[in-house]
Amino acid sequence: MKARLGPLGLATVLLLGLLAVVTACAPLLAPQDPNQPDLFNALAGSSGAHPLGGDALGRDVLSRLMFGARTTLLGPLFTIVLSTVAGTVLAVTAAWAGGRVDAVISRLLDVLFAIPGIVFALVTVAVLGPGMTGVVAGLAVAYTPYVARVVRSAALRERNLPYIAAAWVQGRSAVAICSRHLLPNLRPIIVAQSVSALGFAIIDVAAISFLGLGVQPPTADWGLMVKNGLDSAVRGQPMEAVSAGVLIALVVVAVNLLGDRLGRQEGDLR
Repeated sequence: MKARLGPLGLATVLLLGLLAVVTACAPLLAPQDPNQPDLFNALAGSSGAHPLGGDALGRDVLSRLMFGARTTLLGPLFTIVLSTVAGTVLAVTAAWAGGRVDAVISRLLDVLFAIPGIVFALVTVAVLGPGMTGVVAGLAVAYTPYVARVVRSAALRERNLPYIAAAWVQGRSAVAICSRHLLPNLRPIIVAQSVSALGFAIIDVAAISFLGLGVQPPTADWGLMVKNGLDSAVRGQPMEAVSAGVLIALVVVAVNLLGDRLGRQEGDLR
């Protein structure tokens, strides 16, 4: 792994791995109940029982950061998984069928690509109501063309290579050729594009939560903590907003660096 990703890439993997462990083990690692108000600890500074202090309701900031990682990261992750599956299916179908099918799918992707992801999410939330379900559904549609356009270009290139023609001559079906030969060769670029898109999805989900349309209180979420923390910062306790904002920035940078490394690796292999 070190030789392939390099020191910086390895560091990002370790950072994201550590974050995943903390997220999964939050109930065991969190020092306090993240949703338990304690008015005696409202806007309190750092202490032994509350290393990062308390928010406006006295809830432990560190515990809320640990639990908030779940919604902050799982929402974007589900978004990218759904958009990657949909984008890959559309891309491979367009590249394999060609002609009118390719033209229709390409125009559809162009239309989706022209609409900002936030708009899709806001429309979906307006229909389904505030919450992570609407946000994930809307952003998954918005991110589909980001994956599909790149995968389609790679699939068109692979479609014309001799190994595809050889498999076709052997009498294998289109589904068998795509699933057993084409997709495995597209996997590196699919993974690299999905990881790169994940960083943007984290920002979008956090922004929607900041607007109050994503995760709803009292559930902990980094975007929501930034919003609530701004009011606390005016009253002399900036730790909630600062810590949540720094974590969002740190994770986005780490994910983008990893996506860049994977993209370069995929290009070197070719």
